[in-house]
Amino acid sequence: MSAYPAFIMGGLCIVGGITGFARTRSIPSLVAGVGVGALYLWSADSIRKGTPNGLEAALGASALLLLSSLPRVAKGPVPAVLTATSTATAIYYGKKVYALRQ
Repeated sequence: MSAYPAFIMGGLCIVGGITGFARTRSIPSLVAGVGVGALYLWSADSIRKGTPNGLEAALGASALLLLSSLPRVAKGPVPAVLTATSTATAIYYGKKVYALRQ
């Protein structure tokens, strides 16, 4: 099982949260970006180590990011990219979790 999508999304979320804070002084951007990024990184580490709940955490982080970015999708390229990437990772990890439960 690949942890690479979760590692990539974790890094992107953390960098995005810090960038959003640096540009607009938005505390919610910082907290959300670092929080979701940390969840992705934790899940990636869990997937890599083979410990329980790594896939579920990655799926949950993807769902959380998707639900938070979807209402803002028309406001610019950043929410649109967040929506697209979180959808892709949710589909990827959703298939992994489904296959694991079969």
